[in-house]
Amino acid sequence: MKSRETLIRLRKFQVDEKRRRVAQIEGMVADFDRMAAELDREIAAEQDRAGIHDPTHFAYPTYAKAALVRRDNLKRSADELKVQLEDARMALAEAFEELKKVELLDERDQQRERVADNAREQAELDRIGALRPAAMRV
Repeated sequence: MKSRETLIRLRKFQVDEKRRRVAQIEGMVADFDRMAAELDREIAAEQDRAGIHDPTHFAYPTYAKAALVRRDNLKRSADELKVQLEDARMALAEAFEELKKVELLDERDQQRERVADNAREQAELDRIGALRPAAMRV
């Protein structure tokens, strides 16, 4: 029984670790999306200030060009993280299923033990009950 408890603790730890990993990736994706949106605003402001909205124009602002590249890199990184996020979510689901399997096995074993204990207790009570009428006859 001790090994089953250890296994349950291990599975719970694994589920918690995978939850933390999912939350970490979700946070990173949100940060990248927020930074990309901020760069979009900065790019639009720079384009409005310069009056040039075509990135291929020779006088397009240098800062806007650099911000475009940075924004595109952030979006690409966010897309890559979203793939990792799906993998992490699948790993979390698998770890959770494994935990539930072990917990169900443990619950089944505990139920079996309770039934056996109840049967032993009932047998003892039956034995005591059978002795009692014999003691009363004497």
